[in-house]
Amino acid sequence: MKITFHGAVREVTGSLHLLETSTDKILFDCGMFQGRRRESEEKNRTLPFDPAGITTVILSHAHIDHSGRLPLLTSRGFGGRIVATRATTDASEYLLLDSAHIQESDAAYLNYKSLRNHLAQLKEGKKGDREAIKKILKKDRHRLDTESIDRLMAKYRIERVEPLYTKEDAAHALTFFDGYPYRHPVTVGENAACTFYEAGHILGSAISVVKVAENGRDLRIGYTGDIGRFNKPILRDPAFRFDPIDREIDLLIMESTYGDRLHEPAEDSTAILKQTLIDAQARGGAILIPSFAFGRTQELVYVLHELYDANAVPKLPIYVDSPLATKLTRVFGEHPEVYDQDTHETFLQQGKNPFSFGQIRFTESVEESMTLMQKKEPHIVIASSGMCEAGRILHHLRYKIHNPKNTILIVGYMAQNTLGRRILEQGIAYAEAERKGDAPILKFLNKTYPLKAEVVKLGGFSAHGDRDEMLRFLMKSDLSVKRIAVVHGDEDQSVAFAGHLKNAGYDAFVPDPGMSVEVD
Repeated sequence: MKITFHGAVREVTGSLHLLETSTDKILFDCGMFQGRRRESEEKNRTLPFDPAGITTVILSHAHIDHSGRLPLLTSRGFGGRIVATRATTDASEYLLLDSAHIQESDAAYLNYKSLRNHLAQLKEGKKGDREAIKKILKKDRHRLDTESIDRLMAKYRIERVEPLYTKEDAAHALTFFDGYPYRHPVTVGENAACTFYEAGHILGSAISVVKVAENGRDLRIGYTGDIGRFNKPILRDPAFRFDPIDREIDLLIMESTYGDRLHEPAEDSTAILKQTLIDAQARGGAILIPSFAFGRTQELVYVLHELYDANAVPKLPIYVDSPLATKLTRVFGEHPEVYDQDTHETFLQQGKNPFSFGQIRFTESVEESMTLMQKKEPHIVIASSGMCEAGRILHHLRYKIHNPKNTILIVGYMAQNTLGRRILEQGIAYAEAERKGDAPILKFLNKTYPLKAEVVKLGGFSAHGDRDEMLRFLMKSDLSVKRIAVVHGDEDQSVAFAGHLKNAGYDAFVPDPGMSVEVD
């Protein structure tokens, strides 16, 4: 049998690996590429295999860079099953529908821009004409008149941008999901079974071990998905103990997001968080936290709840400005069976909800969000998206990025070529230059803004294990691994981590995109 590495190879997003046996084709993840719009568009629309030939998808967790192309797969002829943990199955319902909404909204906006520009050229682009055109193409200030846009695009023969998939496609994909508990073998092919183990990354995330009966012997493929950190709140640590039948791994596909980097100790991050809240109150400014709606948001709420209960920080109002995060927080509440012991002792056994307390508000409507954007008093906003590529965080940045009283708190990984990475790198560089000279200029939402807000990074809140934590998982577990394929990391991180693995005595390599490896 063989493995072909199609996505998240020498890069971080778009996880996609194909296991081919004599009888089955099993896909590990079907993730979306995230980065520059044109490059992502080209990569995401292409599936390097016939979806109808895939037997089963094994989904490591619900993050879109691992799950985001599933609606594309199921709309192109896939007829098998998508197997995941129960929590991942529940979370995917909201994440995939949200992803589809973003696809549709982005396409509609690009079509609006193309038509608006075309009509402006016909009218020679006069200001009054441009305002009149906007009134024709919008139902109100915030909603596009898609029917008028479609009609006029057809009339003028303007090429339309189509969404990668629609909400109907996402809803259809969800009918293929089957959820299972950890440590419960699941049939995934004629001669193949999969068992999920705790990965500690986000709610429901799993390390998958697939056992395949091939040519009279059993072969085993391990897939880490994304490995979490140790001693983090809410979730159990990555698994060290595996069932005896799953311990001999012929090939381990292992992530390397932080393959050559170390996180700050958790206690250091807590100290920085405390000081950030104290400084915000003293300056009279807001704290903007771009955060993944799933995982990072709930961890932040949990930690802030602990700090507020201990009276360790100013109790600033906290606003979770994300309808998606609100829904996913409910999913967290529905799966206490995967919480760690500390969460049970600190909150559940005290009759407390970890994600609900007096200072927190979940905003859902656009009107509530717009009012919040103009709020002057010190407060905290946690909003999607985590890499500042879409969502309400962009509008909060629009209102607050230019004010030095405010703080942008970076709490997780920012992929290359994202606005979040630019904010992080340029904000830190400006601080290192003692904030002298002109502030960095960033472009988003079709306008430019000076980055005068303070940028603070909290590496301790990352959901990914760092170099030493990933090595700890591998070396302290009871797995015996013959060979390791290093994936899901920027090229420098993957290559460096493969080197660390070799120094530790493992046979490790970094595949190239599209590379196939025989396992026998």
